[in-house]
Amino acid sequence: MISDSFRSIGINSFREACRYVHELPYGYNSDRDDLMILFKERFGSCTTKHATIATLAQELGLPITRGVGIYPMTEAIVTGTGKILSEYALPYVPMIHCFLEYENDRVDLTEGNHNGKNRPIDDFLFTARVEATISAKDEYLVYRKALKDVILRRSELAGVDIKRILQARERGLILLKEKLLTTI
Repeated sequence: MISDSFRSIGINSFREACRYVHELPYGYNSDRDDLMILFKERFGSCTTKHATIATLAQELGLPITRGVGIYPMTEAIVTGTGKILSEYALPYVPMIHCFLEYENDRVDLTEGNHNGKNRPIDDFLFTARVEATISAKDEYLVYRKALKDVILRRSELAGVDIKRILQARERGLILLKEKLLTTI
């Protein structure tokens, strides 16, 4: 149980757990589907940080869920994105991001972390509530379905095929990882 893992390091409240997870360094874990990876590696990404806290909320019976959203990554959000947009002739790269939801509010436990982004993600093209421990594969399937059913239907992406978006996304992921390495 996640609550036992927090208690074993002296954290005894949900608020303390959120603060602890928020203050952990940002980084891409070796196994994002391992719920205990945050405790093993002492850092986490939006995926692992929010999965851990959403699971804790579930254990404690709190009405807090995990959400995923697709945001329009641009140069304003991640420096260097302009080159990708130019190469793929896109107005933005649709990228996925995780957060917590309580009623109509969102909480991002990676906000303010050195995560490669110039500012918080406030605007989403698509959002969905997901299981606290959604697998990487299933999260990717949510992303693909949202691309097909919602994102690619937007007027600014008329004529763009999914293959181009997926290639730009891969470049965007590489860029984010490079940005992370330069902020450490």
